[in-house]
Parts: sequence; C-alpha cells; structure tokens
Amino acid sequence: MDDLEKWPEIYKAAAEKRRELVLQGPSVDKRISSDGGLSSVVYSLTLLNYLEVSQCPSLTEIHEDIQRLTNLQSLILCRNRLASMPNTVCKLKSLKVLDLSVNTLRVLPREITELRELNTLNVSCNNLELLPEGLSQCTKLSAINVSKNRITRLPSDFYSERLDLLSTLVASDNSIEQLSRDVHKLAALKVLDLSNNKLSEIPFDLSDCPKLKEVNFKGNKLSDKRLEKMVNGCQTKSILDYLRGKGRQVEDGGDVDRGRNTDKGKRQQQRKKKEKVAAEQEALEELNKMIVRVLHVSDGPAALEVKVSAEVKDVRPYLVCCVVRGMNLMPGNALKRFLMTQTKLHEDLCGRRTTATIASHDMQLVKTPLVYDVKSPTQLKIAPLGRKEMTAVELIRRLQLEADELRKQKKRQNVAGLHKYLQILQGKEFYPCLVDAEGHVISFPPITNSEKTKIKKKTKELFLEVTSAASLQTCKDVMDALIVKMAELNKFTAEHQEEAGSDDEECRPHELASSGETSSELIIQQVRTVDQDGNLKVVYPSKTDLSQVVSNLTVIW
Repeated sequence: MDDLEKWPEIYKAAAEKRRELVLQGPSVDKRISSDGGLSSVVYSLTLLNYLEVSQCPSLTEIHEDIQRLTNLQSLILCRNRLASMPNTVCKLKSLKVLDLSVNTLRVLPREITELRELNTLNVSCNNLELLPEGLSQCTKLSAINVSKNRITRLPSDFYSERLDLLSTLVASDNSIEQLSRDVHKLAALKVLDLSNNKLSEIPFDLSDCPKLKEVNFKGNKLSDKRLEKMVNGCQTKSILDYLRGKGRQVEDGGDVDRGRNTDKGKRQQQRKKKEKVAAEQEALEELNKMIVRVLHVSDGPAALEVKVSAEVKDVRPYLVCCVVRGMNLMPGNALKRFLMTQTKLHEDLCGRRTTATIASHDMQLVKTPLVYDVKSPTQLKIAPLGRKEMTAVELIRRLQLEADELRKQKKRQNVAGLHKYLQILQGKEFYPCLVDAEGHVISFPPITNSEKTKIKKKTKELFLEVTSAASLQTCKDVMDALIVKMAELNKFTAEHQEEAGSDDEECRPHELASSGETSSELIIQQVRTVDQDGNLKVVYPSKTDLSQVVSNLTVIW
C-alpha cells in the first residue's frame, strides 16, 4: 500500500487546501505504528491553522519539520506518547493554542517561550519536573494547565506583571513547595488551583490579586492548621478574607519578611483603593458577562455527524453545523429578536444570502443521521416555512413571481435585492439539500428550511447550519457571528426578565411557568462533517473558531 492510500486524509487536505486536519483514534495509531511515525507529508500542509493528532499511543515524536506549518494557530497533540518536542516549535509564530496533555514529556524545549501569540498552554498529565524559564515573555498567555506532573517549583520569572492576561493557572497534583509572595503581580488571575502539592504556607499577598474568584489548596499540609481546615471546607472569599487579616497583622507588627518599613496607614489606604477598583471591575464584568461553553464531540456518547455527498462539490460545497443549548426563546419577544437577528445577518454579513445562508432547526424535530446531498429540481420536495409541501421547481417559480410582482410595485428594472439569491440556482442541474433519516428535506439552501423542523418559543435545543459556495472560512465566520449574537440576545433576555409570551399556541401553561431561567450561558455541541467514507472534513467549533475579539465573551473549551 502506497502512502497515498495509507494516508488519504492528509492527501485530501493537501488537494483541497484545507486549513484543518484531525487525525485520531485506533486506525490512525495503527498506521503510525506500521510506518514508524506520522507521514512526513503532513508537514507540507502549510495552509493549516488547526492540526490535531490525538489518541495515538504509537506516536512518540514529532519531526522538526513541524516548523514548516507557520500558519498554525492550534496544535493539539494530546493523549499520545510523546517523549519530547522539537525546539523548532518556536517557528510557529502564529500559535495560540498548544495542547501536549497526556503524554510522557520530561522536559519542554526552552524555545517554547518564543511563542509570543500563545494564549493557552496545556501540558497536564506528563512527567515534567520543571517549566522553562522565560514564560513571562509569552505575554498573551491567559490559561496554563500543568497539573499531574512532577513540578517542584514554578519558574522564577513566572510571577511577573508582564503576564497581565493570565487568568487561569492549574498546577494541581505536583510537588510544588512554595507559592511566591509575588503572586499578587498576576493582576488578571481569576482561577488558581494548587491542590495536592507540598505547600506549607499560603502567602497573605495572594489576597491582593484583585480578580481572584476561585482558589483550591486542598491536599496541602499547611503549618497554619486553621487555614488548612478552611482550605478543605471553605469558599474562596473566606480564605482570601483570612489571608487579608493575616496581612494586616503583619503590618501591625512591622513587615520584617519584606525587609522594608511600610507605613500602615498608606498600606491600608492602597489596599482599600485596590479592593474598590476590583469590586467595580467585578460588578461590571458580571453585568456584561457572556459565556459560551463548548461540548466536545468526544464528550458525548453519540457524536452527531453530517455526511456530505461528493456531488455537492459542484453545487454548494461548504457546510458547518453545531447544536446550541441554553437559548431561552420563551420570554416576551425573545424568539422574534432571534429571527430578526438571523435576517439581519442574512442581509449584511451573508450578502443577502448570496455569500452564505443560515438555517436554524428545532433539534428535537431533527431525525438523525443527516446527509448533505443534491437532488434534481423535480425530485427535491420540501415543506417551506409557512407553506405546504411542493417541489423545488414549484417553489422557485412562486418566489420568482413574488419577486417580479414586488419589482413592479416598486417600479424597479432589476429584481428586488431580497430575492437576488434566487439567481444562484439558475442553470443548476441539481440543488443542494439537507436530508434527514426519514428521507425528508429539512433544508434547501439558499432558499428555505422546512416547516417540519421550525423553531418555536418552546424550542430548547437548536441545530444550526451555515452553507456557502464561497469558502469554508466564510461559513465559520458567519456561524461565529451568529453565536456571538445569540449570546448577546440570551444575556439581554436574562437581564430584562420579560414575561413568557403566549403567542405560540403550542406553548402550554406549565411550559410558560418554567421559563423564568435567568442563566444566559450557551452550550455549543460540536458537530462533525464527514465525507461518504467517514473521513473528517470539519468539526465546528474548533479551538480556532469563536476567537474574534469580544471583550465580554468567555469561551470555555
């Protein structure tokens, strides 16, 4: 068997100039084992911005040619058996996410500190004893996970004002003996987990971290037994209040440890000012907070996949999908606002459906598995939104008549802008469609989706799809924008707490009464799009998605 037959995913990614590639599981591991490593062809895919090779115990090393993938933003190499990483990883200047968790690494290359765009580093579940000095140079780091290693101390330069974006540090299950008093310099720190280490003291300076909301020191034998008892049973606020009190006691007796004379009144004034600013910032953040939590494909017992037929390549080739939970459409005008937002995106970002098209479905009414396929205009039958079932030929004819009538009323020479998307299908031998497990067409892009899966106020779970003839990235950009808008709408609904509307005749009284949820968190379940042979085309969202700068949007992966 030649390399082309053995690694079809890699060659397909090269031929189609893909920007994402996922290789994982037993079948990939078997090929790695027989070849003595990963195919070298993967290092020629210079357009990739997302590469994942995971769950392959036979993968023990990555070749130094990884440096050729200079467009990589996410490199996921988890659950393998990597013993080392090449120092050429420093050439990946665009890298934002590096996941090397669950391997057998004993050391990280010092050159990793040259990754200036890095914001997420996960090296948990390895055999590391030290982290490289110089991590403070990675000034965009926001999350670090080094749990379940053999680390005895954090780098000397780690507690630095330069890491002013670092919000999460997880270093549990190590052998760390000391937490530096300079920890207060990590001004953005919100989550600190140092459970199951060898700490004997917790510096009172920790209470000066203005944004700290969650600490975990369980499993450490502290010399202060009262504090140890609090750590094992109390909430973060209680622990920080206790440490703050200890800090005041030190001030009263003279701050000997720091070797400087501190004016008590000045210290207290500065602390109060800090606390006031932090409280104001926290209140503002809480008010504006929007949370999107991503449920990974591997987290679900039955991963949702959409199979794409080869025939759509010449019609409308690009598709991304996902499932959204937590969208509260019941109160007041929540549903109307969502539909208007979708229409607005269609008019602007989607170029009145000529660039891309969005369809939203009630997931409870979607019969899986789904196939993205093509049908001839006479064979494609759908019950369009608000209409009875008809063929695509009939539907296009009716819409065209409506467009012509509107043009006459407006006294225009050209077709109305709202109906320009009708021209996309002119001359096409086949039309694209999304078909459910019962053979029903539930979506006919860019024209309409089906009345069968129409969302209503009581819809709790949405299946979203975006299609385009332009590019895969276009689909992703539109889906990103849609999810951000949904998060904003959900936040608005939660804040205003409108009464549940009754305009949906299918809403029952008990459903209306239970609609008073105030949580605005959205859960996005990943959906895989695969070809007819089951090879992955795209998974959405990946870690390179939802990365647009929205200051009050938190994405939890």
